[in-house]
Formats: sequence, structure tokens, C-alpha cells
Amino acid sequence: MLSLLAFLIMIGVLITIHEFGHFIVARMFGVKVEVFSIGFGPPILRWKGKETVYQIALIPLGGYVKMYGEDSMTEPIQGETEKEAFNDPRSFAAKPRWQKILIALAGPLFNIILAVILVAAAYMVGVFEPKYMKEPVVVGYVQPGSPAEKAGIKPFDKIVAVDGKPVKNWKEFTVEISLKAGKTVKLEVEREGRRITIPITVPPDPTKEPLGISPLIPPKIGKVMPDSPAEKAGLKEGDLILAINGKPVRSWFELVDALSKIKDPTPITLTVKRGEKVFTVKVVPKYSEKLKRYVIGISPEYGGEIKKYPPVEAFKKSLEKNWELTVLLFNFLKDIFTGQMSLQEIKNNLGGPISIAKYSGGALESGIGNYLFFMGFISLQLGYLNLLPIPVLDGGLILILLIEMIIRRPLPERAKEILAYLGFALIGTLMAFAILNDILRMFQ
Repeated sequence: MLSLLAFLIMIGVLITIHEFGHFIVARMFGVKVEVFSIGFGPPILRWKGKETVYQIALIPLGGYVKMYGEDSMTEPIQGETEKEAFNDPRSFAAKPRWQKILIALAGPLFNIILAVILVAAAYMVGVFEPKYMKEPVVVGYVQPGSPAEKAGIKPFDKIVAVDGKPVKNWKEFTVEISLKAGKTVKLEVEREGRRITIPITVPPDPTKEPLGISPLIPPKIGKVMPDSPAEKAGLKEGDLILAINGKPVRSWFELVDALSKIKDPTPITLTVKRGEKVFTVKVVPKYSEKLKRYVIGISPEYGGEIKKYPPVEAFKKSLEKNWELTVLLFNFLKDIFTGQMSLQEIKNNLGGPISIAKYSGGALESGIGNYLFFMGFISLQLGYLNLLPIPVLDGGLILILLIEMIIRRPLPERAKEILAYLGFALIGTLMAFAILNDILRMFQ
């Protein structure tokens, strides 16, 4: 229920801002707006303004602004009503093409501006920053087969410099590595009291292939699952696990590795530190059908804080974050259109309304800052995707208008109809694919 509410609030705000962009610029150029609709289909709430009908429709996945004369893009041969609309100065059809382009552009532009405002608001309200980002770059886990493993990086290595530039914490290291995408760098590493240099090739796109290292997370219990073996054994949040069956564990990843080797419900002995007290406890693992392995029902403690920023710094960070998300989105679209991304990779990255609802609910549950951030992320995507040169989208209309400006005459109505059908078919197919993908994810 929370996910549905969070989704409806978010999609309502984003669609309203998008359509308001079209509406306000159309009114600025003197175009009469007949209908301002949030949603498609039959209206469930409707009221009449001075000359515009405002409504909320049944299907919330979109909206529209119906402008007087927008169906009369070229002067008709027959039909007095169409001729009247074409010649009326308050008609969309009567406006010069540059004004029509600005009206079409306004919706996506308002979404992009809203994204900057929402992310800035998230930074002002407060966003969660993991504790490890301010800690030294001590490696807790190396992913098998990753660039880091191939380069020879090992758990408990401490990275102190990148290409000779010192890095004091994970935040500085992350920034330096992101600037070296696709390049080979030299990492200065402290290992067992000596300093060594390890060359490593940074993947060109970290979203596809990560470097393969994770921070050192202490084997400290952050949560004990209800009715789990750990709860029955008396384990509590904050307990530090020092050893399993007498073998010391120094990180959460070593603990997970040891637990993953359990093949039967034989009791295991954990050495635990609680405050100043050290004791042992026996736990009987339980087989999880979901995870297909034996578990004891604990999760790690992720330290962190809610960080708030003043308005000027919040907007600066918002611009940086939105630019970063813009680059990621354009790289994603480029890989799709150039064939560099497989169908399976597209499926893994493509989410429809069900996924968006699920994540919006999770974001709202984790805090208003996260929810505003997620809403800004979706608003940015909505703005850019509407600019794609696909008929029926704003970008498609802009493309047609630009072509007409170049050839200095309107495109034939038949050509526009065919383009519209193609656009509807493409968007409908993508939407069906995304929804089907969401449903399959639910069953998986």
C-alpha cells in the first residue's frame, strides 16, 4: 500500500510539472489551452476554469495538454472548423514553428529543472552517508574474476595513493578512480607492513564492470531476524563475532564465507564480544529455501549519518549529481542504439511502473530525503526520454518541426499519420516489455 501511495504521489507531481511546462509556455505565446489532463482515459475529477478544463483521469501513467488548433498543423483543403482554427491567432497551428518547438520543449525542460530542485531539497533535508566513506581505504572483499583480483589486490590491503596522489578515505579514492575510467593506474598499497605498487586497469564503464573491491565491514551484528537461529541462541544487535568454530574472523565477508561452507544443521560455535564481555554461544543453522543454503539469521551493521547541506552547497551537489546521472543515462541509451548492450543486459536495467512503484515505496520508507532523491532521478529520466526523437513524444514533434523549418513546407499529413502509428507501436512495445519484465521479476 505504501509503494502504491508513494508511486501515485511521485507520478502525479512529475506529470503535473511536465504538463504545466507545456501549459505555461503555450499561454505565454497566447495559445488557448482547452484541456489540462493528469492521466489518460475517462476523467474521475473535472472542473472548468476560465477557458480550460482541468481533469484527473483514471490511468495515471501520463497526461496531456490539449491546445486549440493543434490538430490543424497544416491548412486543410476542406472543413470550415479546421480553417477557422488554423487562422485564429490563439490557435497552436497559427503560431510560428519556433514557438511550437519551445512549447514542446517546455515539458521535458521543466522535468529536468525539477530534478535539480528535488535533489537539492534531498541534500538539504538530509541524505544518508555511509560511515566507511570517511574511513581509510582498507579492502574488505575482492570480487572473484574482477579487475582488482586480476591485478593482485587482496583483502586487508590498504590503498594509500592513486598514481602518486594520496587518498585518505573511500570518498577520495572513489573520486580519483572515477576520473581514471578506461585507464591503467598505479595503486600504492600497504600490505603486512610494507608498501607495494600495483598497476590496475580501471573499467571504462563502472556501471557495467565494477573495480571489484568493497570496504572492510566489521563482523558486527546490525540486525537479528525474528525467530531465527541467532535469536534463539541469544545473539543481539551490536554483538561482535570474533571467531566461528575457533577460527578467527576479521571482517563480515570472512564470516559470510565461513557460514557459506555449512552443509548441514550441525551446531556451530561462535565467539562473541558484547561490551567488555567475551563468551561463546552455540547456534543451529537453518536451511533457507529462498537462499538455497544454511543461515543463522543475522545482517551486518552499516554505520553512517544523515548529512544535511546548506542551500548553496546543496544546489551545487545537485548539479553535480544530475550531470553524473545524465552521463550514465546517455551512455546507457548509446549502448542500446549501438548494439553494445545485450538483450539480457537491457532486461536487467529496464524497469516499468511496477519496479518504479516498488522502489518509490522503499525510498519513502527509508526517509523523505531518499524519496526526494529518487523522485528527482525519475524526473530527470522522464525529461530526457521525452526528448527522444520518437513520434508521439515531445522530441518527435520537435524533430518534425525542425524538418519543416529546413524544407520550408509542412510534411504531408499522411506522413505524419504513419510516423504517429510507428511511434505508438514503439512506445507501446517498450511499455509492454517493461511491464512484462516487472512481472517476471516478481515471480523470480
